[in-house]
Amino acid sequence: MKKVLALSVIIAVMTGCGSSGGGELVGISTRGTFFEPDPYGMLFIPQGSFNMGPNDQDVAWAMNSQTKTVTLGSFWMDETEITNSEYRQFVYWVRDSIARQKLGEQFEEFLISEDEYGNEIDPPLLNWDTDLEWDNEEYADVLDEMYLPENERFFRRKEIDTRKLIYEYEWVDLMQAAKKSNRYNFETKSYEGIVHDQVTGKERKIEDRSAFIMKDKVNVYPDTLCWIADFTYSFNEPWTEKYFWHPGFAEYPVVGVDWKQATAFCIWRTQLLNNFLRSKGEPEVMAYRLPSEAEWEYASRGNLENSIYPWGGLYTRNDKGCFLANFKPLRGRYSDDGGAKTMAVASYSPNDFGLYDMAGNVAEWTSSAYDESSYSFTHDFNPTYKYNALPDDPGVLKRKVIRGGSWKDVGYYLQCGTRTYEYQDSAKSYIGFRCVRDYIGD
Repeated sequence: MKKVLALSVIIAVMTGCGSSGGGELVGISTRGTFFEPDPYGMLFIPQGSFNMGPNDQDVAWAMNSQTKTVTLGSFWMDETEITNSEYRQFVYWVRDSIARQKLGEQFEEFLISEDEYGNEIDPPLLNWDTDLEWDNEEYADVLDEMYLPENERFFRRKEIDTRKLIYEYEWVDLMQAAKKSNRYNFETKSYEGIVHDQVTGKERKIEDRSAFIMKDKVNVYPDTLCWIADFTYSFNEPWTEKYFWHPGFAEYPVVGVDWKQATAFCIWRTQLLNNFLRSKGEPEVMAYRLPSEAEWEYASRGNLENSIYPWGGLYTRNDKGCFLANFKPLRGRYSDDGGAKTMAVASYSPNDFGLYDMAGNVAEWTSSAYDESSYSFTHDFNPTYKYNALPDDPGVLKRKVIRGGSWKDVGYYLQCGTRTYEYQDSAKSYIGFRCVRDYIGD
């Protein structure tokens, strides 16, 4: 019996390691067939080609776009704009991570300093399994510094100092890594290129792969004062005080978020999911990101060729005379479409892809930088034009494409092919965003 068992072990070792498909090329076997489930709250947008750009009227002498046939790969897209409730999850995570980091300096249970093999982790990781008790007297002295000082409190309310909600994040600049001059030289066994830091604007010699990692930080709290700042001689104080936090607005689109905050949200969302998948031993997914201008327009059209609006018709009303989106109709009769300002997401019917609010409610950030001639020099396959503007760059370099029109815009801006822009460091009461994620395969 022992001899039979030993022989079985030998055969297993030989077939598992020594044999490679009988000498044939069979590839590396994996555990079953990979299947990508539908991401929560997202819809599948199939690959396809379409005519990008205006297909009807245009503002006189605008000359900011042209018609161009482009092809896009498949991707997932959020069914609705990111809501206040969803963005609050981001804000809460940043708040709690800062609190855990501070508590970890005195209470070791809030940090993980060793891996499962006893090796030191430097810097330590946050331990999210330990309960964070904000009213615990033992933690009070440490957490007090996260609150507003007493002299800054309104009506003596003890509130988190939102100026301290700073999210530190990083990304890999693959565009610079792809340059031939920045590649690893196998003959000299070194890098010889120069990388431009996308945050500081400084140049540095490439010593190793870490040179392509860009690090930045951003305050994640929305600009709630935008409701007042965006309009002169207009009473909007109630929206400033309640819009982001009140449960009655939980399913309304988040606003007051600039382009940089929206980009940071996408990076956080990616890490949130991939960290969970890694803990379960499952493969990571593609990164969440802002859609390119071309992706946004393609998704907006809903696979309807040359459609002027996302619903495919020529007009902003249906056959019963009802408006089909939340915008500024009839020379300023805002409420005639059902909402004087923003409305809860999915208040109107979706387009043929199942996407809601691709016209009106709030305009949406894209990842694309704005240039009047970008349709001329971008590729016809997955076209986009990107530029990470630095703080001291002139305003013309900080323009980012926004699409879809908003509750305060006239019908022209609701058209699928209409493009406009806003500055990346501006937060407005009429601009939100939604995420996309590349599909694995086609």
